[in-house]
Amino acid sequence: MASGYDGVFGAFPYAFRSSESRLFKLYVVASALVIGLIALLVGIAVVVLIGQTAAVQGGSLTLSRAFYIVIGLLVVLPAIAPVLIVARRRRRTDDSSTRHETALAITGFVFILSLYLGLVASMPETFALDGETVTRPPPSGVFAPVIAGLYAIPPVFSWVVPLAAALLVGAAHRLFG
Repeated sequence: MASGYDGVFGAFPYAFRSSESRLFKLYVVASALVIGLIALLVGIAVVVLIGQTAAVQGGSLTLSRAFYIVIGLLVVLPAIAPVLIVARRRRRTDDSSTRHETALAITGFVFILSLYLGLVASMPETFALDGETVTRPPPSGVFAPVIAGLYAIPPVFSWVVPLAAALLVGAAHRLFG
């Protein structure tokens, strides 16, 4: 049996096998699926952008293509971080606590949820969809106060929601590690 893992892709099965926390194991599987979906969406977005701008020569378009990839990485890195932290700790020493792994799993799930909440916060009040002007739905139900709070965030600052959750992942590692 190998004593470690090979890179990022090997860290997921290694962290899953070596972790003692069931919640963390669930996070490893969920984050792998979410990261795969994000990678697929960013890949499709880059292909569409290249297709739309194929006839135009380099310059700022090359920068915008790279920008899509950088944003994709910034979205994926905080989701991967808990898995890499636990895999590295388990590979180097077996003193990773279940409490640490559980805290990383909880904050990892919070980060994944924050990506959706950031999308909700970025929704403009009105927008065009298939040539029609559409108004975002009014907040209702049990989560109406949360949705209203997200709507109150200016769309240009919607990135603050996932950033706060990413900082929470780092804080959990510091506090419980």
